[in-house]
Amino acid sequence: MAGCLILATGEPARPFGNTQTATAKKKHHTAVKPKTVSSKTSASKKTVKARTRRRRGSRAARAREAAKLRVAFVASTELRPMAQQLAATRTAAAYAGVTAFAHSHTGEKAAAAYLALGHAYLADNHYDEAAQNFRMAKAAGDSLADYDDYLGAKALHGAGNDAAAEALLKGFADRYPDSIFVDDTPELEAQVLLGVKDPAGARKALLAAPESSDRPGYQLVLAEIDQTQGQTDEAVKVYKNVLLSWPLSYEGQTARAKLTQLGMESTLTVAELRSLGDAYYKAGKYDEASDQYHALARSFGISAEQRNEFAVAAAACDLKLKKLTREEAEALPQTNDENGARRLYLLMELARNRDDETAQQSYVDMLTTSFPHSQWLAEALFSSGNMYLLKKDYPQAVKYYSDLAEQFPDNSNAAAAHWRAGWWSYRQGLYPQAEKIFTDQIRLYPSAKETVSALYWRARMYEEQDHQPGLAAAHYRTIVKAYSHYFYANMASMRLTALGDPTPVSIPALDKFAAQPVPRLDATFPADDPHLVKAHLLVNAGLTEYVPEEIAAAPGSESWSKIAEAQLYASYGDAFHAMRVLKRALPYASSAPIQSIPLAYWRILFPQPYWDTIQAESAKNGLDPYFVASLIRQESEFNPSAISHANAYGLMQLLPSVGKQMAREEGLGSIETRQLLDPVLNIRLGTRYLRETMEHFGRVPEYALAAYNAGENRVTDWQAAGPYTGIDEFVESIPFSETREYVEAIVRNQEMYRDIDRFAKVANTTQRAEATTASAGIRGIDGRDSQRP
Repeated sequence: MAGCLILATGEPARPFGNTQTATAKKKHHTAVKPKTVSSKTSASKKTVKARTRRRRGSRAARAREAAKLRVAFVASTELRPMAQQLAATRTAAAYAGVTAFAHSHTGEKAAAAYLALGHAYLADNHYDEAAQNFRMAKAAGDSLADYDDYLGAKALHGAGNDAAAEALLKGFADRYPDSIFVDDTPELEAQVLLGVKDPAGARKALLAAPESSDRPGYQLVLAEIDQTQGQTDEAVKVYKNVLLSWPLSYEGQTARAKLTQLGMESTLTVAELRSLGDAYYKAGKYDEASDQYHALARSFGISAEQRNEFAVAAAACDLKLKKLTREEAEALPQTNDENGARRLYLLMELARNRDDETAQQSYVDMLTTSFPHSQWLAEALFSSGNMYLLKKDYPQAVKYYSDLAEQFPDNSNAAAAHWRAGWWSYRQGLYPQAEKIFTDQIRLYPSAKETVSALYWRARMYEEQDHQPGLAAAHYRTIVKAYSHYFYANMASMRLTALGDPTPVSIPALDKFAAQPVPRLDATFPADDPHLVKAHLLVNAGLTEYVPEEIAAAPGSESWSKIAEAQLYASYGDAFHAMRVLKRALPYASSAPIQSIPLAYWRILFPQPYWDTIQAESAKNGLDPYFVASLIRQESEFNPSAISHANAYGLMQLLPSVGKQMAREEGLGSIETRQLLDPVLNIRLGTRYLRETMEHFGRVPEYALAAYNAGENRVTDWQAAGPYTGIDEFVESIPFSETREYVEAIVRNQEMYRDIDRFAKVANTTQRAEATTASAGIRGIDGRDSQRP
């Protein structure tokens, strides 16, 4: 983001083609029962398999269904921008726009609009309006009738009209055997049947779907049935299971409320309540965790040790919430167990926060003496190392990092601490010590993210300190082979070029480093599959949250569902959403050779929207357009509507003050902050700011990128901590992990953009050559078809 460190980090639509940008939508929950991830993930594979077994209809029937859906898609294309806006904002104006569209059209156009309205009303818990619109949708057209019936039943249930809901759900699987809702229907039908006072029917509905029994929604309804039928003990048992197994889910919170209503929350054991507090803490829900721990600390019938444990755990939450005071921490009991160790750790963190070195060191010394094997000593050592690193007291930082790596080699921070001890020893000129640590890092932590740095800098030391070019080259080649697109792979390639052709040296210890295998990735898929066509139709209606499951329901989609989903979003100009789908699906892409992944995937992972603007503004400012595209990818993932928690706007994440200053310099006068969300203007102003930052730092990209992320003053400060033998040494010495990784990623991705375009040109040339060869093979010298008589 321009000038601020981030601590966290119009074409008309046409069938399956590029369109204007649409921002990724959040999944909307209803008070009936949210469609949550936790309800789906545990049985997702089983669900798809079950649905596949139920699949009916011949190929011809499915082709007819796909053709029907395609007609509906084309008919409703102009609705898409309005429906997407309604799903995202649900403002009065958005409702009015879609309502007017529905009233002025008939058939599938109207059906999609009424479905969009029903979906929005359901999200707003306006159940009567939702149910009415779902009925009107089905009356207008039946391409998405399973959505009309299932979501309509949810709305009717929310409105308390369970008899009407049951009428929609009865025989649902027979009417829509291929629907993604077939596996959800038993849970909803059971809830509805409970609503009409038919618990026996509700239980029968659930038992008809045993493949869904490991889902929280299934278990919650089962407990409600048990409760209704007077089987209170069994209901309590199931409610507890739901709460403890899925504590963060809607179902888990509902189960807890049910236990409270039954007066049975008190039957939760201390260990079970502690597990809830721990789950909240690990999820970053520190307020909820604090309440849980404080309540436990006040409870009766627990030991003094347990009471201390909960008090210290509550204090840890308060530290995260910046509410813990020194006096409160000191008042915690001094004990000779892990609670006492954690107390000292909390006091150490408070001392660090107030920059009290004497107290900080004293608490670490006490931990070392009294709790030499405690995880809290390990945490204190790592935090202390970071403290002194930021203070530029490198000997003290190395001491703490080394102590952690030596005393706790299996700790989650051990690899990072070990590397930092080596690197800051190197920066102090302690080369023998650094060499040993680099070598040990490669041996001890081969899978750690820091180890690629160790490989590179050990090679540099072989080259420059030990004068063994063969060993250096072996390490450089390992980096290029195993981490082909990393920042250090580019650096290693340059070092290899400089070395010439040294005699190859075999190092068996390096053989274990290899690029992660790439699974089978299909670049083509059956565009006429009914589920895939339906997914496109869902986007037109604003029901984007159902797209992944709809595509995954297609037979044989395991190897192409993600590219199909991503290309669907990309076809509407939603590069942001498309890229995120493939980034999650291909986490290994940054180490995979370009040719190992189909070009279609690369074009979405490294998109080029607004490319004409990027090229023009880059040329105007003397910038490489790949450099600008890479920065935009890192800053906003090409989401033109992005607004960060630090109030940075748009594609290039400009602070309003920066954007307005650049606008004045561009002769645009005064602009409104919201104008920074215009992609063309944002690129114009952002490239100007980037050029000025580059000029300020001598046109060294790495300096400019660090300043773009962390601010110019910090970069000037880091430069003053030199000298550095090269830009690689400066980058590795950036003390903020987020900024260092930001710089490395943009430099890496700049080259990936370039390599992908080269790969595309070669592929296109090859395809043309093959087409020419094939044509020549078919026709004889006289131009007649040689394969015909």
